[in-house]
Amino acid sequence: MERKGSIVSRANSIGSTSASSVPNTDDEDSDYRQESIKDAYKDRRRRAHTQAEQKRRDAIKKGYDDLQTIVPTCQQQDCSIGSQKLSKAVVLQKTIDYIQFLHKEKKKQEEEVSTLRKEVMALKIMKSNYEQIVKAHQNNPHEGTDQVSDQVKFSVFQGIMDSLFQTFNASISVNSFQELSACVFSWIEEHCKPQTLRDVVRGVLHQLKNPLY
Repeated sequence: MERKGSIVSRANSIGSTSASSVPNTDDEDSDYRQESIKDAYKDRRRRAHTQAEQKRRDAIKKGYDDLQTIVPTCQQQDCSIGSQKLSKAVVLQKTIDYIQFLHKEKKKQEEEVSTLRKEVMALKIMKSNYEQIVKAHQNNPHEGTDQVSDQVKFSVFQGIMDSLFQTFNASISVNSFQELSACVFSWIEEHCKPQTLRDVVRGVLHQLKNPLY
């Protein structure tokens, strides 16, 4: 009986050992699938990153190519570099210089436009004045047709000189020749400006107009 029990125990031990040595294929398959999924995910991320980086580089390259096409100075060959392709730094510098040039040209054109607008405004004022003169002549066609005498011319000149002398006499100091010289120049700058003389002449003509007509 003891021998039979020993044989049974040994058989059970062998069976247990054999069962434990058999590999678990289900666990290995699961681990393999997980690793495959991880590798596929990493590969997709790597491809997406590579595509995004390539897209960014293409966009930058296109931007520089567009700048070289748009900026005139980038199209001009520099003798120092021959037929070599312009570097990105050179393209950017030429672009900056061209933008600054455009800003200066824009400012210059704005100043010219402002000057032209002033000239147009002055012409409109002159046109309005001439229209008033023409209208006044049409309302009084016989006015001013008579020849002006020398006495009238002298009266105009005398009226202008009298008006100027009044301001001259009020402005000039005769305490010394030095003061006289300084006052004369100051008086000329103040009372002999074109607009001031125009107003004086207009006033004199207005005074002489009523007695004549």
